Amino acid sequence: MTIYENTFDAEEIAAGIAAWASIESPSYDAAAVNQIMDVAARKMEGLGAKIDRIPGIDGFGDVVRAHFGWNEGPGILVLGHLDTVHLVGTIAESLAVERDGDRLYGPGVLDMKGGMYLAVHAIEKLIAARGSLDVSVTFLFISDEEVGSPSTRSLIEAEAKANRYVLVPEPAKPNKFVTGRHAFLRYKLHTYGRPAHAGVAKGVGKSAISVMARLIAEVEGFSDVERERTFRVGVINGGDFVNVIPTKCHAEVLCVAPTPEDFVEVQRLMGSLTSPDPEVSLKVEPGPIRPLFTMHKGSEELYEIARRVASNVGLDLGHGQFGGGSDGNFCGALGIPTLDGLGVCGEGVHTKQEHLLVSSLVPRARLFAGLLEELAK
Repeated sequence: MTIYENTFDAEEIAAGIAAWASIESPSYDAAAVNQIMDVAARKMEGLGAKIDRIPGIDGFGDVVRAHFGWNEGPGILVLGHLDTVHLVGTIAESLAVERDGDRLYGPGVLDMKGGMYLAVHAIEKLIAARGSLDVSVTFLFISDEEVGSPSTRSLIEAEAKANRYVLVPEPAKPNKFVTGRHAFLRYKLHTYGRPAHAGVAKGVGKSAISVMARLIAEVEGFSDVERERTFRVGVINGGDFVNVIPTKCHAEVLCVAPTPEDFVEVQRLMGSLTSPDPEVSLKVEPGPIRPLFTMHKGSEELYEIARRVASNVGLDLGHGQFGGGSDGNFCGALGIPTLDGLGVCGEGVHTKQEHLLVSSLVPRARLFAGLLEELAK
C-alpha cells in the first residue's frame, strides 16, 4: 500500500479550494452553479477523464460526470456536490474567502467544494504517480444537493448501481468515518385565509400568517432532540402589505428521522396536521426524501479497508451514523458499499463561520488517494 508521503502540499490544496470557493454557487441560481461546473469539467478533462455534461432540469444547474475508463467493469464512484447554501454576495458581505492561521474561511470550503477539490487533487497525484488504476473511477458533481437533490436523485442512483463502491467527500467527522445517515424528509406548508383591512378592529379577515405561526409551534414541538428526531422550519413567507390581513403563507419544514420507526412517525405526524382555525385552510405538500442509510455488510467491509488505510497514514478512525444528510443516503439505502465523511475537517457548516482546517488537508488527501489505490486491487 502506498502511503503517499511527501506527495501532498497543504498550501497547494488550500489554494485550489479557495479558488473554487470564490465562485459562489447557491443551489437555486443555475447560472452561478454552472460557473463552478465549468471549472470542474475543465479540470477533470485536463486529467484525461471523459466528460458528460448533463443539462440541469427544473431550474437547477448542470451535472458533470467525469469518467476514467481504465477498466469498464463496476468501479468506484466519487460523489459530491458543488452547490452551497450561501447566496451570491456572501463573500462580499459576510463570509470572505480568507485565511486566518490554520483556518480557511469561505462559502463551501467545508461543505463541500473543499471535499470535492481534495478528491480531485488526490486522483491527480495518483495519476501522476501511477498513470492509471485497474478499475474505472467516475466523479459525479451534483448541482442541487443542498435542496434535497430533487432533480438528480435518479441520476445518482443509476450511477451508484453501475459501480462497486461509492466514496462521498462530505465534511469529515472528528475521528470517524460516516457509515450511515439519518433520513431527511422535506415538507411545504401552505395556509390560505381571507383578506380585510388590518386597521379595522373587527372584520371578516382571517390571517394565514397567524395560523401558520401556530402550526410552526406545533410542528417544531414534535421534535425529540435527545433521539435526534427533529422538525425544523427554515423558510417562511407571506403577506404583501402590513395593512392587509394576509391570505397566504408558506413555510418549509425539514424533518430528520434516525430510525425506520421515526421515519414512519414523521410521515404520520406531518400527514395528520390540521388547521387550528376552520376558516383558514391548510395544505401539506410532501417534498424530496433522503432515505435512511444504515450500516450494512457491504459498507462494513468497505469501512474495514478504509480503517486500515487510515491507520497507515496516521489516522485512527472509527465509524458511525449521523444526521446532516448527503447524496450518500441514496447509495447506502440501495445496499451499495458507501463510505461518507471523506472530506476535509473544519467547523461552521451552513453558517457564516464556515471554515476548514488547513492542517487536515494533507492527511485527508493521503487517506483518499490511498483508499482509491486500495479499492483498485
